[in-house]
Amino acid sequence: MQNLKDKVAVVFAASGEIAGAVARSFSQHGAKVYVTARNPEVVRTLAKDIIANGGIAEAAKVDALNETEIDNFLKKVVADNGKLDVVFNGIAVEYSEMGGRPLTTVATFAQFMAPMEKICGSQFLTSRVAAKYMMQTRTEGTILLLTAQLSRSKLPNMAGITAASAAIEGLTRGMAAEWGSDGIKVMCICPGAIMETKRISGWIESAAKQYGIPLEQLSAQYQAFDILKTSPTLKQVGETAAFLASETGVAFNSHIVDVDCGKLNIL
Repeated sequence: MQNLKDKVAVVFAASGEIAGAVARSFSQHGAKVYVTARNPEVVRTLAKDIIANGGIAEAAKVDALNETEIDNFLKKVVADNGKLDVVFNGIAVEYSEMGGRPLTTVATFAQFMAPMEKICGSQFLTSRVAAKYMMQTRTEGTILLLTAQLSRSKLPNMAGITAASAAIEGLTRGMAAEWGSDGIKVMCICPGAIMETKRISGWIESAAKQYGIPLEQLSAQYQAFDILKTSPTLKQVGETAAFLASETGVAFNSHIVDVDCGKLNIL
């Protein structure tokens, strides 16, 4: 089923595994997809893969924290297509950018603010520039943000990214309320830990070595609160994004959509 046939979609920070999965799903559902990242080689490979599977894709180097680059690129997309239908930003933050996982009493202000500036700041920039062009072209488009379940969980030594994740959810609701009169939908995807990603598997491996815990035990701790005893996949995240961007997905406007198969420890 091609829920996004003839739609024009842009995926920012597409070098990440989640954004890559979303771009593939957009394409499989009929959208013309532009994939961007600071690393052009990664998104060129992604675009080639999409094209090889019968889709339409273009790659470009865009820094999702640089408003001028975002604006110039979206201006070109609109000039080439006459519209902009869907935008997804898959930007993430590394623990190293926060100085690891320091105690809140030890973390510097810069370490605390790093996730706020990078992930929440980037979502703010790409969303508002996209909304501007959707309004100019009178396109009733969809803007999809990405957050983490830290926003509604209780983990120590994660103050900065927890606050930033919650801020993205608040930003989603505020922008949905502001732009709804122009027919623009704003939603936020909140995946659980996706075990197949390098981010999660890598963290489990490094933590297991650091604390001397068997890999199997640490993996089991990640999955201990699964209601269905199964975990979400990258493909499921991508398919959820494609559904939300479709006409049927309008029912979820302003919502934070969990993609986690159900978790007992998430509000």
